[in-house]
Amino acid sequence: MTKVLFRCIIGSMNSEKGLQLASLSEQFVQHLTNLRRAKATIIAYSKDIEQLTKFLKDMEKTSAGDVGKLDLEAFLKKLSTDGYTAKSLSRKINSIKTFYRFLKTQNFITLNPAAEIVHPKYDIKPPRILNKMEYRALRDACRGDTRTYAVVELFLQTGIRIGELALIKLPDLKEKELVVRAQEGHPQRTVPLNKAAKTAVDKWLTIRPQSKDETLFITKTGKPLLVRNIRTTIDRYFKSAGITAAKVNDLRHTFIAHHLAAGTPLTVISRLVGHKRLSTTEKYLDLVKEKMSPSVKLEEL
Repeated sequence: MTKVLFRCIIGSMNSEKGLQLASLSEQFVQHLTNLRRAKATIIAYSKDIEQLTKFLKDMEKTSAGDVGKLDLEAFLKKLSTDGYTAKSLSRKINSIKTFYRFLKTQNFITLNPAAEIVHPKYDIKPPRILNKMEYRALRDACRGDTRTYAVVELFLQTGIRIGELALIKLPDLKEKELVVRAQEGHPQRTVPLNKAAKTAVDKWLTIRPQSKDETLFITKTGKPLLVRNIRTTIDRYFKSAGITAAKVNDLRHTFIAHHLAAGTPLTVISRLVGHKRLSTTEKYLDLVKEKMSPSVKLEEL
């Protein structure tokens, strides 16, 4: 009986030795895709595991059974030496742990070398909220760019995500509403389209190039404006407006914070921005408590 068990263990170890990490990482990405994880998450995890497998390959470790906890810690130590922040390391660890949980669940490995890897401690910065002077300066900076002005106005007046904005189609625009399409686990919803947003979008539509593509925001050649293009453009106008340490998603943060401060009910804001949990919206309350008003009107920014 003991000999049989021993042969089983040895057989399992030999099987692990034959499983190439490069192939397993491809199966991992397909697994995440099947689970309908967010595209950004899949890309991030994929790049993290690709970086890990390259490091391990340089150490002549290419099979699942070759890797131990010390190897993973060596990888993280190198990243730290290369200047990665504690926050970045923590994200890498999330990718590694998820990858090895997948391998263990699928019986590709018998022991999980990432199970005892510990996340580094780091301070989580609060959301960056633009004040009135800043978001007005951003408007002024891009006012001569009709398309970007409409993009900024939609962010400020609806609080939608950058991925949601990139997916807007012409039929999604209603007289006083905008249909926000389902995206990466977030269900479809409808948000009010106030006068400021409607005016900016209508002005863009008067000069929007003719295209068979129904995407609202397109390039001069009629192709959809990609998320990375939107991000790069807004970053450029942040710089032009003299706004520091701000990212595109901070326009969403600004919408949430300012309307909570104006007295709009938490539940209303949570529904409008598509938060899955009310607790996510509640996190903004500490940032606006001193500015909160008894008003409940969803005013323009």
